[in-house]
Amino acid sequence: MNRTDIALEYKHMGFNCCQAVLMAFKEEMGLNDEQVISLGAGFGSGMGTTKGSCGALVGAVMADGMISGRKNSAGGRSILTEFEMTSGAVTCGDLKGVKTGKVLCSCDQCVINAVKAAEKVLSRQ
Repeated sequence: MNRTDIALEYKHMGFNCCQAVLMAFKEEMGLNDEQVISLGAGFGSGMGTTKGSCGALVGAVMADGMISGRKNSAGGRSILTEFEMTSGAVTCGDLKGVKTGKVLCSCDQCVINAVKAAEKVLSRQ
């Protein structure tokens, strides 16, 4: 099973978008299920349920930092740029069309796009 399938499986089991993305990278990060659940808990429905930063995107940036060991934001910036190009925005509210009524990207697709963005950046290191 590839990482996008793993992440979607967790998303469909009730995990938030951040937790689902993190679960797809948990082995490489050296974390167990409980650690991943706790780490990603505050990022459902946009950071702190405020429709802020997309939780899937946050999970991808966390995974990059944990796996790459980067001490700067270069990987995170690359992931954000890639995610925004494929998803259309970076905040949950914009992605879900809270103000416009136009959904730019479903949660499932955001999870897929975040995993792929992280994989792309991690493959370059």
